[in-house]
Amino acid sequence: MTDINPYSADAPIPARLRPAMEALGRVARDLAGRIACGPLDGQLHAHVGDNSDGDRQKALDVIADEAFAAELKGTGIRWYASEEQDSVVELDPAGTLALAIDPLDGSSNIETNVSIGTIFSLREPRDTGDATFLRPGHEQIAAGYVIYGPQTMMMVTFGDGVQDYILDPRTRRFTLLNSSPTISGDSTEFAINASNYRHWTTPVRGYIDDCLKGADGPKARNFNMRWIASLVAETHRILMRGGLFLYPSDARPGYEYGRLRMVYECAPIAMLIEQAGGRATDGTTRILDRTPEGLHARTPFVFGSALKVDRVTAYHDLPSQEVSALFGTRGLFRV
Repeated sequence: MTDINPYSADAPIPARLRPAMEALGRVARDLAGRIACGPLDGQLHAHVGDNSDGDRQKALDVIADEAFAAELKGTGIRWYASEEQDSVVELDPAGTLALAIDPLDGSSNIETNVSIGTIFSLREPRDTGDATFLRPGHEQIAAGYVIYGPQTMMMVTFGDGVQDYILDPRTRRFTLLNSSPTISGDSTEFAINASNYRHWTTPVRGYIDDCLKGADGPKARNFNMRWIASLVAETHRILMRGGLFLYPSDARPGYEYGRLRMVYECAPIAMLIEQAGGRATDGTTRILDRTPEGLHARTPFVFGSALKVDRVTAYHDLPSQEVSALFGTRGLFRV
């Protein structure tokens, strides 16, 4: 980590946030190198334990968490909340910012060479760690992710649209692309783990059933299904070409509230999606208006093109006996 600034000179990062953003960029740049080395850099996919919520930790989960926590010291971060930590850590009592982070999203995909990432958001600090993060998502002042894929890219918002950066392997700097990504409303892709169909609620089944009927069904279009099992990779695809992502609650024990965490995953992604013109809900309620009940609280998550997210909400609004919203007695076009 010899470069002080891991961004190109034209990076429009607010001055107050720059030290923390530079620290995030330096660690992400080095993680990209380690991930690219794969098994040449040790058994990064090895199971080394479980986090506080019972999820399996890979070696790289712990490496990433320790690297971010260490590099963020002295950058103005008071409270550090990580998916890999049981509770909020105080890095600097005099700090004027708070950071929530999933240091390595999708780590179960490390050994299969699928894109993984880092998700983060910044907030104003309060007197305690819990008081800081157990607040509505619309209080975030910045949010973003880094995706480690064929290219390493960072997508970030400071509340005024989305900035996209690509890590230039020649200069080792995140270079601003200035394309101002917005989410297309015309995509015919949706992402959901269809193996859980039998456990879904009636509204979710109804929506997916109508998608699967294709051109012969009520939507009169053929759809393609995607499922990468990496939230960052799914988000990046939707930012690039639109579509819909669903990780609903279901009937299995432990899945009553979905599996994605509100503080570290859903709230930051929701802010990015909205800044790109999309929507993000728990199926019915805007994610950024919800307050997590605990640091590791989970939530159902639906996001993507605005109209498609609104349609999912409408399916939830229908009486449960109406499996097909468009053919029901109170269809979407007759509400």
